[in-house]
Amino acid sequence: MTPARSFPWILALAIDVALVVAFAAIGMRSHHGGFTALGLLETAWPFLVGALLGWLVARAWRRPARLGTGLLIWFVAAAGGMALRVATGGGFAWSFLIVTLVVLAALLIGWRAIAALVARIRARPRT
Repeated sequence: MTPARSFPWILALAIDVALVVAFAAIGMRSHHGGFTALGLLETAWPFLVGALLGWLVARAWRRPARLGTGLLIWFVAAAGGMALRVATGGGFAWSFLIVTLVVLAALLIGWRAIAALVARIRARPRT
């Protein structure tokens, strides 16, 4: 079984959720100087819903650590999260869209790239 397939899906989901919440927390801290639990939930929920929808679209539980899975989750999380944010009165700014795309890509695809690299290193025959 490949490392991308054998990675525990519940751990991958927890990592994705934690990273989306971290994205929201960092944004709140940067722009508001701090945050409350309710404020964090209000900021994070559209992107969490987007990420969960991305999990469903990608059927991520099958190969949760695969880079392609992360790419699809990222796209749906960013696009869906931004759409939900705008639809619920959160406003839109091109700069925020760009930051969202870049940061969520680094987080949601990045951890998978690191996991793939670690798996590749561990799979090397030792001499």
